[in-house]
Amino acid sequence: MPVSAYLDTRPAIAERVYLHDSCQVVGDVTIGADSSVWCNAVLRGDVNRIVIGKGSNIQDLSVGHVSHKTADKPDGSPLIIGDYVTIGHSVILHGCSIGDECLIGMGSIVLDDVIIPDLVMIGAGSLVTQGKVLQSGVLYMGRPAKPVRELNEEELSYLRYSAEHYMRLKDNYLNPPAIAK
Repeated sequence: MPVSAYLDTRPAIAERVYLHDSCQVVGDVTIGADSSVWCNAVLRGDVNRIVIGKGSNIQDLSVGHVSHKTADKPDGSPLIIGDYVTIGHSVILHGCSIGDECLIGMGSIVLDDVIIPDLVMIGAGSLVTQGKVLQSGVLYMGRPAKPVRELNEEELSYLRYSAEHYMRLKDNYLNPPAIAK
């Protein structure tokens, strides 16, 4: 079963969420309506919380984790993902904050205390280093990730389109069409 408790905390899953049978959602994880977690993705909210907004998708082999609370850092580093966010295949997110309508490209790594505001695109394979605060409306790429340019109107529209595409896809899995005989 893809949903399991950690100590006395169980994930809170909203309506119309798709969790593939091979994913793992553990502990203090909240997933908003119409979101999806795909094949072999892991969300491990054991030492802090993970919050995923509505209409977001966590694609195959991605990992979301957190950093624990300490005396020096009483809130630790939770993982917060906004609404209509696309997390590409094999992404690692660790204790960061991602705003609404963002796209994190395949194979990217986003580390503790990074703040990604709304409307940001991270190119595939990028590394966003600890504590960076990015700017809205910008494409970032590289290792370490650097601003490349402002997103154009087509790219800004694509951010929402990508999330909505995955919402339609997860609906096909939740309610497969009848096969004609």
